[in-house]
Formats: sequence, structure tokens, C-alpha cells
Amino acid sequence: MKTVPSVDPREVAYYQRLAHTWWDRQGPLWPIHALNTLRVRYLEQKIAAHFKTGVRSRAPFDGLRVLDVGCGGGVLSEALARLGADVTGVDVAERNIRVARHHAAVSGLSIDYVPGSAEDLAARGERFDVVLNMEVVEHVADPGAFMSACNALVRPGGMMFIATINRNPLAWLTAVFGAEYILRWLPRGTHHWRKLRRPGELEALLSGGRLQVTDRSGVLVNPFTRQMRLSRFTGINYMLAAVKAAEICEIPHRAASRRKTAR
Repeated sequence: MKTVPSVDPREVAYYQRLAHTWWDRQGPLWPIHALNTLRVRYLEQKIAAHFKTGVRSRAPFDGLRVLDVGCGGGVLSEALARLGADVTGVDVAERNIRVARHHAAVSGLSIDYVPGSAEDLAARGERFDVVLNMEVVEHVADPGAFMSACNALVRPGGMMFIATINRNPLAWLTAVFGAEYILRWLPRGTHHWRKLRRPGELEALLSGGRLQVTDRSGVLVNPFTRQMRLSRFTGINYMLAAVKAAEICEIPHRAASRRKTAR
């Protein structure tokens, strides 16, 4: 893979070592699986509302092209594919891509997994209806370059979702020190203070790409039950939903279908 300014080689090596544990629900990446259930419900609600799809449909994301940036072993990618989306997953750790491809094949899912970076796809002129930027921005070396690429990957009228950890003493105490060193829910060294981003910092970077934040949601974790829930409090873990400026916002194939009917 070519050198990309936003890619931190130490982060790549870290996740290369963890690649074999992605689908072990009791392993070191179990929080990803617990969080996935919560965030898929959130994504389904927000995407359906924006694109006017039926949430109760068996395939509410049919016709939507979705990019999962930093897809890892494919946990989120597979969930979106099961909802009917045409999913592309990209990851700088090639071992993650091999794991994701294998698990998708065993699961009977068609997902396009690509080794590389968001910058690589943006340079090719790729565009997506939805870009998922979940638990990635806190691992990159150059957030400005990374977010610029992600912004470019969203088509006009499309959406981007970001999930990450806030940067303040409480977030560090609970989501970093507490989770990694006290509860040992994550391997030590998963997160670094200097790479954490406040919501306002990311909103400014989104604005530079003509994306406006339409929803902010916090995520709270019960340390005793390991249950997660959405909250208005964004001081620790949080998610942002943003929409790119456009005059018309429709799923391409559905818009085309209506034009044919009109004729």
C-alpha cells in the first residue's frame, strides 16, 4: 500500500495483530459487537428518515451505496449488507480485509472489501450515498487529511456518520483509562489522548466539506451489565450524523424509476 499521510503505521500494526479476534464475541474486541447492535439501530433510523426508506422493510437500504471506512473484520459491514445495502469496506490493515472477506463468504454475503485508505478511494473519484466513519478518526495521524478524503467520498445529498471518543478528562478517565486499564475491556494502548477529538473539531472539518451535522448522540455504557444505550450526553462516547449539501436527495434507482413511470 502506498504511503498516506493520515495512516499511522503503529495503528496498522496494532490492528494487524488483533485481526484474528474480530469475530470472537468473547475476545478482546467484544465491545465492538456490543456497540454494533446499538449503532445499527441508530443508523437504520437516521438513514431511513433521510432517504425516505421503510424502516420496517426487510431490505430498507436497498439501492444505497454504503462505504465502511476502517471496516476491520466486517462486523458493521455485514450488518448493513443484511439490510440490503451495496457495501464497500476499506481498511489499511490487509489482515483485516482477509478476515472480512472470509467471514462474508462463509455468511453468504456479497461485500466489496478493499485494502487501502479513504484517500485511495477519494483519489479514484468514488462516491457513496452513506459513508460510515465509526471509531476510526481517533486512530489516524492527520485528521484533517483523513476527514477531507471522507468528505469527498460522500455524494451530494448523501450522509456521513462519525463515532468516536470525546477529548476531556472524564472521557479519558472512563473510556480510555477505565476501559483499558481498570476493566480491561479493550487491550491497553487502543486509544491515545492526543488523538481524541471533540465534537466541535469534527463539525468544523465536516463543514469544510459542505456537510452539516443534523444529529448528535452520546453513548453510555453500564460497567456492571456491559449494556450500552443512546444518550443526550456526548461527553464520553458520541456519534454525529451529517448531510452533504444538495438540491435533490433521492436514492438514484428509485428516482429513475419514478421518471420512467411519469413517462
